[in-house]
Amino acid sequence: MPMKIHIDTRRILGKRNPMIYGHFIEHFHRQIYGGVYDPGNPLSDEDGLRVDVLEAMKKIKVPVLRWPGGCFVSSYHWKDAVGEKRVPLFDKAWRVEEPNTFGTDEYINMCRKVGCEPYICTNAGTGTAEEMSDWVEYCNLPCEGQYAKWRIENGHPEPYGVKYWSIGNENYGFWEIGAKSCEEWGRLVAESAKMIKHVDPRTELSAAALTDVEWNMNLLKSSGMFLNWISIHDYWDPIHETNDFADYDACMAYTEDIGISVKKVRGLLEALGLEKKIKIAYDEWNLRQWYHPNVHSVVQGVTKEEYLYPRDKNDINSQYTMADAIFTACFLNMCNRNCDIIGMANFAPIVNTRGCIYTYEDGIVLRSTYHVFDLYVNYLGDVVLDSWSEENPVKVLKTADGEETEVRQIDVVATAFAGKKGYAIAAVNKEKGDYQNLELDIAAEGVVNVYYIGGCGVNAYNDIGREEVTVQRESLGNYRPGMKICLRPHSVNIIRIGCGDY
Repeated sequence: MPMKIHIDTRRILGKRNPMIYGHFIEHFHRQIYGGVYDPGNPLSDEDGLRVDVLEAMKKIKVPVLRWPGGCFVSSYHWKDAVGEKRVPLFDKAWRVEEPNTFGTDEYINMCRKVGCEPYICTNAGTGTAEEMSDWVEYCNLPCEGQYAKWRIENGHPEPYGVKYWSIGNENYGFWEIGAKSCEEWGRLVAESAKMIKHVDPRTELSAAALTDVEWNMNLLKSSGMFLNWISIHDYWDPIHETNDFADYDACMAYTEDIGISVKKVRGLLEALGLEKKIKIAYDEWNLRQWYHPNVHSVVQGVTKEEYLYPRDKNDINSQYTMADAIFTACFLNMCNRNCDIIGMANFAPIVNTRGCIYTYEDGIVLRSTYHVFDLYVNYLGDVVLDSWSEENPVKVLKTADGEETEVRQIDVVATAFAGKKGYAIAAVNKEKGDYQNLELDIAAEGVVNVYYIGGCGVNAYNDIGREEVTVQRESLGNYRPGMKICLRPHSVNIIRIGCGDY
């Protein structure tokens, strides 16, 4: 029996912010150096930025890019990485030398070339409220004070106008340099926000949170009046010490847990009457944790073979399959359904490690997750419609812990377009081996086209000289009431009706 999806085109849940398709990049392993920034490579431009990476980012219309961390930022001092004198320092978060050749000016330049908003995360670990506000001075003041003048001396006469700033990273965690208690955190955020707003009242501020009532209550009571955003992070496959990837079924089980954090944080914001003022910035997320053994632990690795060289295993392209793509699509569906409270999300990271773009000396590989962003950014609508379903098939799967759980096999979000006619429906088939029929109940007309990714199996992947996962298109003729769409196994689909596609 097909799953019937009812879509009420008159009931609008909200308009999604394009920033839910945002990304993140950190000074970790090959994300910056040898990733987006590779001076001397023939594929890099005059500023050392990889042109092929920039073009790939532009194709998926990256709206916002969070930088420089992540854990890296909690011992990062921005003043060491601007101006002519760049002194290499030891990065105490990741235990490598940081050359500081890629700093604020280079980052802003990259954002301008991509066409995205910068989103700067400040040092709330070893840093101070004054250091954070000095950074805002450097970026946003026209000419007042030593830091705006320093920017001008460095060849940038016009202010950068950075709107989005995060106070700290995961300062609630024992692994974070400069971790704070609930009380310490609320006080630091309040004082930092006060100084930043005194420098530039137009800034929008976020601060680190998690699904802990005590932490969030302290934060919101002390700093809620200053904040525009509350930041949460999630990685579902906990493999930072093992790199032991969950299999396809376990990843599908993870999709049932995607919305838990949002539900909890939404409830707290609503209880405090802040849901209209403060939105959720899901500013780090990915299916799988990054692999960095013997660093975020009490006992540290001593030799580089123990803690540094294993990080290369993040970049085995065969690991990034349709499991990652399906999970990514389900996460983006969740963000669209919660468009009233989620205003930003940042896939972590965009380049190398677990990123959707992989770089090597002679080019790039677009992993399966990249093509999910391509589908959602370029083919899905921006107005989220109310929809409900009948007979969503359920399958019992084993989690990564070996427990059995029921998993809904189809995930659907329906959208319209603010600026043109037509409808677009995101439909994810998690079933790894079977086709699923989706029956549409929507008042629509026009040509139906399906844009999809599926691959030749659940373990399909892209690599150098190997392209198994790409966006494909199928035309189904004119829409008719009760039309059935056949969803391929393990596929992500955007069904467009009356959008002018031919």
